[in-house]
Amino acid sequence: MKLEIVTPEKKVFQGEVSEASFPGADGSFQVLNNHAPIVSALAKGAVSFTTAEGKQSFIVDGGVVEVKDNVIVVLAEKVID
Repeated sequence: MKLEIVTPEKKVFQGEVSEASFPGADGSFQVLNNHAPIVSALAKGAVSFTTAEGKQSFIVDGGVVEVKDNVIVVLAEKVID
């Protein structure tokens, strides 16, 4: 799957992932390959994902995630370092 994490200032991450987990507004959820299309609001929390190099994560301060056709786009309000 392709994952892209974007803030209003910059593109934080773009690459291939095997799974991703998100802090949904109504609770955490995970996306795997061939997931059904979904749009969800994000709460403040960790967006974690697995690449060929291993597990990575970013803390986002809210936003929206869209999953469609094995492409995940995260529009984060901001990423906290």
